[in-house]
Amino acid sequence: MISIEKILHPTDFSANSNHALKYACAFATHFGAELHLLNVVVDLSLVTLPPIDGYLPEGYYQNARNHANEELAKMPTREMAGNIRIVRQVLDGSAFVEIINYAKNNDIDLIVMGTHGYSGLTHLVMGSIAEKVVRRSPCPVLTVHPENHEFVIP
Repeated sequence: MISIEKILHPTDFSANSNHALKYACAFATHFGAELHLLNVVVDLSLVTLPPIDGYLPEGYYQNARNHANEELAKMPTREMAGNIRIVRQVLDGSAFVEIINYAKNNDIDLIVMGTHGYSGLTHLVMGSIAEKVVRRSPCPVLTVHPENHEFVIP
């Protein structure tokens, strides 16, 4: 029997991520699992070539963390949440690294995340956080493409 006690939903607050949140909530409700919502404030020095410290507005990272905490506090909607136990966390760093580390450190049983569906040059330049998570995850990962069909309970 599959036991799912902790589900991780990494979010960037995009429409695609919010779409995947529906799946995370449905699985958490079905299994009676705890739902972990995670946002990673990306350390821009990890993704840019020239140093950027002098170019960022003062308090940029603190403002980003505050915004992330405010957005996480609104998630999920009351209708989606039901009686789900929810843990909210904001971390700093590289998104896929922090997602993997969080999953390992918190004994996550399932990761449910959205994909942006980038292809071609955009995928080459931006990469795919979801793809990196799938490759390195310590647990199963459900990726939800924005154009997939919905699960329907008969």
